[in-house]
Amino acid sequence: MAQAIPRSQQTLKKDETVNLIAASKVNGTKLFTRSGERAGEVEDIMIDKISGHVAYAVAAFGGFLGLGETRRAIPWSVLHYDTERDGYVADVDDAVLKAAPNEIPTDNRYYRDLDWNSRIYTHFGVPPYWI
Repeated sequence: MAQAIPRSQQTLKKDETVNLIAASKVNGTKLFTRSGERAGEVEDIMIDKISGHVAYAVAAFGGFLGLGETRRAIPWSVLHYDTERDGYVADVDDAVLKAAPNEIPTDNRYYRDLDWNSRIYTHFGVPPYWI
């Protein structure tokens, strides 16, 4: 007889594979600076439809109850999951993270804009995901 699929989020979180995570579970995950300071949380991830590569995380910083928050695109290659913190650590100097451009596009034209995307990757000093 087949084993029942766990339904509770706590069970799914505990039993999840080591290397894979559902995009829906990334949303809301804590984000930390390299020095361990809580910086914000991952609000969403952007995936290239054609290649399947994760381009960047949209991270929410500051604010209270959604007011005064800023959103920044952080290249996925900069983030590393820390099991002890149960969150992502931005593996860049804290100053780089805090000075990241905070203009997240509100319409689709920017997602296709290589200049905008290149500026994000240049700021963080990592190669773009499409290279």
